[in-house]
Amino acid sequence: MPHHLVCAFWRPTCTLTIRTRGVCCSMDPKKVDDIIEQLVSLRQKRPGTDANLHVDDITALSHAAREVIQAQPMLLELGAPVKICGDIHGQFSDLLRLFEYSGFPPDVNYLFLGDYVDRGKQSLETICLLFAYKVKYPLNFFLLRGNHECDDINRIYGFYDECKRRYDVKLYKDICATFAWLPVAAVVDDRILCMHGGISPHLNSLQDIRALYRPTGSPAPEGLMCDLMWSDPRADVVGWGESDRGVSFSFGCDAVQLALKRLDLDLICRAHEVVEDGYEFFANRGLVTLFSAPAYCGEFNNSAAVLTVDEHLVVSFQVIHPEKRRPLPSNGYAGYDTHDKYPQKRPNTNKY
Repeated sequence: MPHHLVCAFWRPTCTLTIRTRGVCCSMDPKKVDDIIEQLVSLRQKRPGTDANLHVDDITALSHAAREVIQAQPMLLELGAPVKICGDIHGQFSDLLRLFEYSGFPPDVNYLFLGDYVDRGKQSLETICLLFAYKVKYPLNFFLLRGNHECDDINRIYGFYDECKRRYDVKLYKDICATFAWLPVAAVVDDRILCMHGGISPHLNSLQDIRALYRPTGSPAPEGLMCDLMWSDPRADVVGWGESDRGVSFSFGCDAVQLALKRLDLDLICRAHEVVEDGYEFFANRGLVTLFSAPAYCGEFNNSAAVLTVDEHLVVSFQVIHPEKRRPLPSNGYAGYDTHDKYPQKRPNTNKY
């Protein structure tokens, strides 16, 4: 069963609505409901059972999600209450567990921080359910872009191969076209800034995020958009340092504190890294890392976490433990490479 940790250290100033523009899409609502029902019903079946959705339905769903996402800004401005989730990585059965523990939309408002595909075995089921909820509940359910929602990464780490094996390359390219429109950051009641990766030396104001161009297939290997999807905190770094991922930066506690002051924030919430308890604080609780895929890749004993921001901006963590635990090596995670590497040679997307 999950357990909770509560941190009440933000001042209670909030709005009770999610401040985004109203949107609509052209997909038949009944078809969206059918897709959701078919996907959620897999919880009653053996883990790993495929949904076998029709390719035309997935394509229509991707187009509908794109319409909704295009109507909302690059920097989402959300109001509490909201639950925030980290990486999912195709672990569809665990995504269903997460909803069972934390609540299904629209009873709960959600913000996901990216990395929905790759690594796990059911990236298609995962992204289809997330897209379907986005289409059905556009003002209650929000998706940010992670580095794995970029074709130069998901071409390598599994999503391309899954689409090609189960359907065709055309579907892969269509979903990636929707990924290209995903927003890269969200701010909750002007106090909590959320992104997939981390902060950037190019981030001087929130307007810098609003001004980013989209659609973008894969961002350039430097600059603000790249950093928001790729950078990492490091305790041994002062200011900004090189990243062992081969792209973007690592940043120290001082950089976090400076960003909080410059942007007038209380917390930075990001994902992008496996952490043992599902969440991990950094920089005197100025930054928190979330990871929402328990027993990541079947190789780790990590728990998953969901961060809840209530209407008073009180933050709590719901921790979801792995259903099955593996023996942990004596050196912990040190023997594993938990970091994605940026490809030295970007794939030629014209070939697929």
